[in-house]
Amino acid sequence: MTRLVVYLTLSLILALGIAWLIAMPGTVLIDFGSYRLEPGLGTAIGVVIAFMVLTILAWAIVRRILEAPRTLARHAAHRRHEAGVEALSDGLIALQAGELTKARSLARDARSKLPENAAAQLLEARAELALGDLAAAREHYRALISNPKTAVAALAGLHEQAIAQNRPNAALTFARKALVLAPSLDWASQAVFENLAAKGAWAEALDMSGSLPAHTRAQRADKKRRQGVLQTALAGTLEETEPDAALEHALSALKSIPDFPPAALIAGRIYINRGDTRRASGLLRRIWRATGHPHIATLYAHVKPGASAVERLKRIRALVEAPREDRTAAIVLARAAIDAYEWTLARNTLAPFASAEPTQQICLLMAEIEEGQSGDQGRAREWLARAVNAPRDPIWTADGVTSDEWAPASPVTGRLDAFEWKVPVTTRTARALESRASEEGAESADTEESIEALPAERQSLSPSASTA
Repeated sequence: MTRLVVYLTLSLILALGIAWLIAMPGTVLIDFGSYRLEPGLGTAIGVVIAFMVLTILAWAIVRRILEAPRTLARHAAHRRHEAGVEALSDGLIALQAGELTKARSLARDARSKLPENAAAQLLEARAELALGDLAAAREHYRALISNPKTAVAALAGLHEQAIAQNRPNAALTFARKALVLAPSLDWASQAVFENLAAKGAWAEALDMSGSLPAHTRAQRADKKRRQGVLQTALAGTLEETEPDAALEHALSALKSIPDFPPAALIAGRIYINRGDTRRASGLLRRIWRATGHPHIATLYAHVKPGASAVERLKRIRALVEAPREDRTAAIVLARAAIDAYEWTLARNTLAPFASAEPTQQICLLMAEIEEGQSGDQGRAREWLARAVNAPRDPIWTADGVTSDEWAPASPVTGRLDAFEWKVPVTTRTARALESRASEEGAESADTEESIEALPAERQSLSPSASTA
């Protein structure tokens, strides 16, 4: 309604203007050769305005005709660009979907339509890398390195290719080059850090660890633990030569990981060597109560250098509170009792655990007790025979490798913080787990067959059928 009113008002104003223009008094004298025209003033002004409008329209038509080739070329280029963008988008989707041949074909199509677009060449390189055409992918990546916009992406592709070809030195070189171009690059920082950790360059790895990403809470927790492990590794290398620096690193590690036995052992040994038994005892007592690690208790027993076996037993008895409820505590107390020739105490301490599936360490301790207390060689050999097939005790384990002492990285893969204090999975244990899994699978298959054999109304009442 408002538009109609505005349209009528403007039309009325225009009509009034034209009428006023025509009705204006006066004439205009126009001499053209032998012709003389004397139109009214309003008519003359109207003719001039009409001529101007016609001139503008004529020029617009002429300009459209003159610019037609350029316009057609521009429209063709626009359609070509849209087709190239669409091919690039479809190629990315195909690459993500695993249609590698299609992705490479679309990338080449996009490159032909978008010759200045480096993303199309990058997509083709990624597709060729995924297809295993490493030579072609390498050529594309090397061409992209010269472009500042794609240099980092090209180095990432070359790094991935070097890893696929098992060329760790080349991969590290590409990561370092990428880190120079982009110091905050996550994958490059991680690659350089892992190399430093694998080489045991703990000081450099500790410096590099501070630049690694930590955006989420879990990443911040991982970073804190990683720095604690590196501090412990650095303390271990300096313990013999620079004990003061080693103690500082060990205490820093305990700030990052409050109950970390390896760091506590290093700090405890340094305190003992200094003669500071009070701090060593306090630290080891706290870590023992938090972790129950046997190495902590053993060092606690030896806090006073030169102490007798009886004195060490007294310290262990003061440290261990409930050995009948904790196998590790019982083993520690029994070991100290055996060293002090307290055979009855050692036997009574291990009795609750020796009667029901004893571990290897308990079997070995019982063999020592039998031989030392009564000299019964037969019972001692019996316990030694049981130790062969007994379950194993916890030990530092990483990638299938066991060690009595903690190490900062796996000797197999070089992975940092790989060692865990746990019961190792032996071949016999793995076979037992596989056997149990196969038995459960057979029972599940038998259950399904029995359910299928039931009538329809009985199947609807079975839990498995209702779940399905």
